[in-house]
Amino acid sequence: MDTETQKIIREPRPAKQTYSFRVLFIAAEMGNTSFLIELIRQYPDLIWKVNDDKQSIFHIAVKHRHEGIYNLLYEIGAMKDLITPLKDPNDNNMLHLVGKIAKQKRLNDVSGVALQMQRELLWFQEVREMIPPSYRERVNKDGLTPHELFTMEHKELVSQGEKWMKGTASQCMVVAALIATIVFAAAFTVPGGYDQNNGVPLFHSKATFMVFVVADAISLFASSASILIFLSILTSRYAESDFLDSLPKKLISGLLTLFLSIITMTVAFGVSFFILYNKGLLWIPVLICVFAVFPVLLYIWLQYGLFFDVIRSTYISRYIFKPKKQVLYYKNPNV
Repeated sequence: MDTETQKIIREPRPAKQTYSFRVLFIAAEMGNTSFLIELIRQYPDLIWKVNDDKQSIFHIAVKHRHEGIYNLLYEIGAMKDLITPLKDPNDNNMLHLVGKIAKQKRLNDVSGVALQMQRELLWFQEVREMIPPSYRERVNKDGLTPHELFTMEHKELVSQGEKWMKGTASQCMVVAALIATIVFAAAFTVPGGYDQNNGVPLFHSKATFMVFVVADAISLFASSASILIFLSILTSRYAESDFLDSLPKKLISGLLTLFLSIITMTVAFGVSFFILYNKGLLWIPVLICVFAVFPVLLYIWLQYGLFFDVIRSTYISRYIFKPKKQVLYYKNPNV
């Protein structure tokens, strides 16, 4: 760091900024982004200040996983290369700080241990791209690079994430196997039976019968695909990097194919009653179809939280580090 920057950071504080400087790091630790922005707008030089551990507000934001404050780095331009390399007394730079596991309160903001590990990986990947390349492999006083520190700190989280992912995959795999068994048997016990002379299904010419056949086949293929996907989750190597993309995307695919198999199984079940009771007793298949919708809605209600959390964590969370608009420095429309 050049001497001019060091002078700016360590220069004595004006009396009117004493209170601002004291609350600056408290606001950063608590994640009070709006208050911090207003404070910096009044006293722009506060952005250069460091605490007793030689950490800026951005280091504290990274340490406590406050993305709103961290994203202010995108607004200060090239000056960020003078702030991100700052080291604490233990030679920990910003990447070392994100290598340390977040506090449990911040981890609990994401449901599911595997998704918590994914969020930690997203933070590490983001900060790694932010700091100068020459600082990515620097060692601290313990002789650890940021990635070595990350691996050591997150070893238990990886283990718990593996158990959570395997437990979820195992339970879903059992359901998929049951559906595959049912629809496979249904394919050879079609409604109405077969013609004893030529073996052709009696209702093969009906449109509803074709719907039954197609729905049953899709259910069988979807449930079989779901089994294979969940099996791949169970046999995964569970490396750190797998929690970032591979495992969450497999879980999404498995849940989607399982949902498809349930829907098509229900369709095949309901249509079979239209084939058998299409004359005079139409109210029976209609009533059956109404009740058949219940398990589909129940699956959506029970699995919606998990599915949405995986989608949000895998695809939407990547954009928390890309601010859509400037909030620190803005143009006054009246000027």
